[in-house]
Amino acid sequence: MTWCPHLHFCYLIFAVVLICPSLSFANSEWDQFKSTYIENGRVIDKAQNGITHTEGQGMALLLAVQNDDPKTFALLWNWTQQNLQVRGDKLFAWSWSPNSGINDMNNASDGDLFIAWALSKAYKRWNEPRYLFAAIQVSQSIREKLLRKTEKGTVLLPGAIGFEKPEGLKLNLSYWVFPAITDLSNTDPSPQWEELRNTGLQLIQEARFGKWNLPPDWLNLQNNVITPIDGERFGYDAVRIPLYLIWGQLATPSTIKPFQSFWGSFSGKPVLPAWVDLNNGEAGTYNASAGFQSIAAMTLAYPNLDSIQLPSFNPSQGYYSSMLSLFTKMTLEDLKK
Repeated sequence: MTWCPHLHFCYLIFAVVLICPSLSFANSEWDQFKSTYIENGRVIDKAQNGITHTEGQGMALLLAVQNDDPKTFALLWNWTQQNLQVRGDKLFAWSWSPNSGINDMNNASDGDLFIAWALSKAYKRWNEPRYLFAAIQVSQSIREKLLRKTEKGTVLLPGAIGFEKPEGLKLNLSYWVFPAITDLSNTDPSPQWEELRNTGLQLIQEARFGKWNLPPDWLNLQNNVITPIDGERFGYDAVRIPLYLIWGQLATPSTIKPFQSFWGSFSGKPVLPAWVDLNNGEAGTYNASAGFQSIAAMTLAYPNLDSIQLPSFNPSQGYYSSMLSLFTKMTLEDLKK
């Protein structure tokens, strides 16, 4: 029998798979996400007419670091810097359209936090000084432009423009990305970060409304009073609050209980609502996406997270659901370190 180098290579690969059964030729979830939603360094939100926003860019930057993917990180950061970091400060215009370019020069604070945190993590992983320099610049701009002192303490404006009104401050508690705040307090030391963290934890404890004592997606803070606004729902935004509490290692039985009570009441039922009206208790009649259900599963399992079963990753359910699924898994990975 004549020796065939191609056959020898096939035998070698077969042997490797036998020795390492965990290896797979299927794309990783990160690869699936990239092929579905990232093009030339731009994360495409297909549910919103193909726009790109800072939330998506920041989340993808974090996942690139987590997956040790410096090439994709560089593409994402270069696109973000060239197309979104176009304000007078170091914050980012939050929305970009393939048809018209920048849609809105205002920033989105959660996107800014994601990007600064990702740059800080990238420096630590790959020892690239330009990422550290950029992280500090963005972090300082967040502190200078977006933090406000109130009777409740230091709060984070969702954007630099439009959230300070005569009737009070419009706030979003899901913008308190606690693991990012902790990281940036080391990268860009300032007592403002601890003040911001403490105020966020206090507001989460106080913002309990409706039958389930849940926080709203949006709330108004006037003087010392907080009230739900903009539909008075727990849903699309506030679903991230328990994720960031657990990820930031700041969750307590008290802060997690309302979420566990709500999601636990639907265990074993065919539908896990994507939202609930905090005023009248009406819940959504359609099933929450896999990303929402991943956060719910982790929250219900807390604090015993070792053998948690998460829904299968399903990029077809949209960019936001995919991001929440990947962030939940990233949380579990980080907590094991």
